[in-house]
Amino acid sequence: MSILDRFSMRGKVSIVTGGNRGIGRAIAQGLAEAGSAIAIAARDEEQSAIAIGELQKLGVEAISVKADVSNREELEAMVNTVTRTLGPIDVLVNNAGIGFHANALTLEDDEWQRLFSINLDGVWKASQIVGRQMVKNGRGSIINIGSISGLIVNRPQWHSPYGIAKAAVHHLTRSLAAEWAQSGVRVNAIAPGYVKTEIASTEYEDYRHYWRDEVPMQRYATPEEIAPVALMLASDASSFMTGSVLVVDGGYTLW
Repeated sequence: MSILDRFSMRGKVSIVTGGNRGIGRAIAQGLAEAGSAIAIAARDEEQSAIAIGELQKLGVEAISVKADVSNREELEAMVNTVTRTLGPIDVLVNNAGIGFHANALTLEDDEWQRLFSINLDGVWKASQIVGRQMVKNGRGSIINIGSISGLIVNRPQWHSPYGIAKAAVHHLTRSLAAEWAQSGVRVNAIAPGYVKTEIASTEYEDYRHYWRDEVPMQRYATPEEIAPVALMLASDASSFMTGSVLVVDGGYTLW
């Protein structure tokens, strides 16, 4: 096997939650370009249909499944649909998530619960449900999308629930990696810095001094710069990696 062959995803089946836009969409595209069949799990069916059309142009099998990652029954149905349609799952990318700024003194409990139900509980549930199949089959790669917010306290905005949830995702990654290592299942995470997507808000300009100008590379990432890292973690190129949290931030966390 050549070194490039180790990055091939031919014959593999991958699920990307929240794979119809932003980082998830770029990751789904990258895995498909490497040959993987793709299942996008998301709530917006119209947006998913657009993303699926792009993936099918690459000559791979691609389906969308409507699923709320905070709902265990919908995740169970997702796994059943993907396995029945595409085959056993080789890769799970836990990308779906939400975020908002919040003052810790005034944040309402329902907003706290809403964020954690998607950003942490959803990662746990999807990993557990898909992980059962992977452990049974003796193979699999789970990739969790964390954040530099799980490593630092961001500025100038306050959004402690988001950072706390992402820090928990990082530790969840390490915990599952240790538990499932001898079952042939690898679990890793990516911690992106500030990534400018097609739905980027005006905050990227409002906060550019803190989010861009003070970063060593002095620019934002694009979703397409996160996708190759996910491909490495999904493929045999990272066959001896598990429990890692790879920081992709243009140097933001260096100072």
